[in-house]
Amino acid sequence: MGSSAQASKLSPFTLLAEPLLSFSPSDVDQVDVHPLRGLLNFGPFSEGSFAGYSSRIRIATVGPESAFKRRGELMASLRGSYRPSDRSEYVPPYPGFETLFRVGLESAPKGAHIKWPDSMDQLPGEGDPQAKLFLAMDAALRRLEMVRNDFDVVLVHLPDAWAPASRSKHFDAHDALKGLGAKYNIPTQVINDRAFTFQHKASLAWRLAIALYVKASGTPWKLAPLKGIPADTAYIGLAYALRGDQREAHYVTCCSQVFDMDGGGMQFVAFEARDPVEDIGEARRNPFLSRDDMRSVLARSLRLYQGRNGGNLPKRLVIHKTTAFRPEEIDGAFDALAGIPEIECIEVGTASCWRGVWLISSDRADVLSKPANYPVPRGTMVIRSGNSALVWVAGNAPEVSTNGDYYQGKKSIPKPIQLTRHAGKGPLEIIAHEALALTKMDWNNDALYDPVPVSIRYSQRLARTIANVPDLPGSVYPYRLFM
Repeated sequence: MGSSAQASKLSPFTLLAEPLLSFSPSDVDQVDVHPLRGLLNFGPFSEGSFAGYSSRIRIATVGPESAFKRRGELMASLRGSYRPSDRSEYVPPYPGFETLFRVGLESAPKGAHIKWPDSMDQLPGEGDPQAKLFLAMDAALRRLEMVRNDFDVVLVHLPDAWAPASRSKHFDAHDALKGLGAKYNIPTQVINDRAFTFQHKASLAWRLAIALYVKASGTPWKLAPLKGIPADTAYIGLAYALRGDQREAHYVTCCSQVFDMDGGGMQFVAFEARDPVEDIGEARRNPFLSRDDMRSVLARSLRLYQGRNGGNLPKRLVIHKTTAFRPEEIDGAFDALAGIPEIECIEVGTASCWRGVWLISSDRADVLSKPANYPVPRGTMVIRSGNSALVWVAGNAPEVSTNGDYYQGKKSIPKPIQLTRHAGKGPLEIIAHEALALTKMDWNNDALYDPVPVSIRYSQRLARTIANVPDLPGSVYPYRLFM
């Protein structure tokens, strides 16, 4: 017996507004959707406070002796101005460091520059190349710690010829350096040989300049208030990593970071879970914490927030992680956050199989629509269920383009992130708009957005570092040390 076919329809979609960025703590009109254009027009968010205690940013350097002059020339080049030669529809002219940030950029005194031998074989110490490189980085930062008042950021050059030793299955020089930087409280900027030969000078200058300003404790921009988002909202991102040989791991290492509503207060909490992992295979597929460990790490994060906010609790707390929340994790969260009226536990999935094509009116009478030349707009949201939605954080963003359309990367059909609410209530549009806004808060590049909210990106970055640096203490660290 046959049955009649049923018409199927996708859920209606919503277009979320492109979140605004703020470039002034006092002037609500100094906002822009475009991070670089906003910096160019208004200057950095922390202009008044930063220039009040320092009129310059001093750069120390570490690297092979033969490239000492090139490192100096690279830093000096940031004081010049450049016209964009790539992504010209998005990248504005770079005006020079001092014009952009209202502070000078200069070389640190002679004692803050450390020159390594050109060959790794000549590095002091014993052991394999990885061990010698680690000892060299540790010795360099230890020496710089003695002249800490003479510089603000350290530029560390790891040449391409050292690449075989810089990264292997059990060693990552970049992560090891960030761990050492956290130990000595020294922010570092890593470069390779490509920085000396990169042809697109404006793009290189924008990226390096923003990174150096942030690592010197500057704030380039924050999020402007989002419509419908309650005041005194805070965000926590969770990421887990099995430390050491995963076949013998006994503990899950967890990290979180706390953000104020405007994206400020970026501090990490490194946390060593106490309860043993009973099923390593399950922990690798879906890392999770016990109820006690979740309660402990969130209570610690909450104390960090209160320390920044005069002892006050947030009215609403949103917790992001990339895997599903287990019931014991939710219970632990509510144990720790009992004094907070609204708690949201949001899974941010990045492995969605969904794709979307933007259709526009066709010129032909017999065909109603045709695919557009650009993908679906950034901010497109499709509700899948009462607790789940797809959000295209990658897509067409015409508001930031001088040509009317702009698709970051310009390749492939963008896939959405999938947001799944495991605890909480309210319109899904609110958690979607928050996720969209937090993709614009990665200060480590010049892009319009990151593929995932910064709450996820930063926690993943710290979890990776923790996993690769076994002796990094479980403590609280400013974000700039891990950029």
